[in-house]
Amino acid sequence: MNDAAIRAKIRRKEINWAGNGQLKIYGTLHCKSGKRMKRANRVFFASEEEALAAGFRPCGHCCWQAYQIWKYGFIQ
Repeated sequence: MNDAAIRAKIRRKEINWAGNGQLKIYGTLHCKSGKRMKRANRVFFASEEEALAAGFRPCGHCCWQAYQIWKYGFIQ
């Protein structure tokens, strides 16, 4: 998919989450950590549930509470 197609899907709210296919981490589209990843590793999701079903874990920066639950099973 090219950049224009990705931007169009984001505008239509078909893409709400992004992830790193290499590391299996997902987060928001505005996360500073996610913006630094290589283009070749980028994957996109319509929902958080879709990312979890694909075996991805939450980002520790932009999804802090979900990350704490994933890591420890509860919020500290």
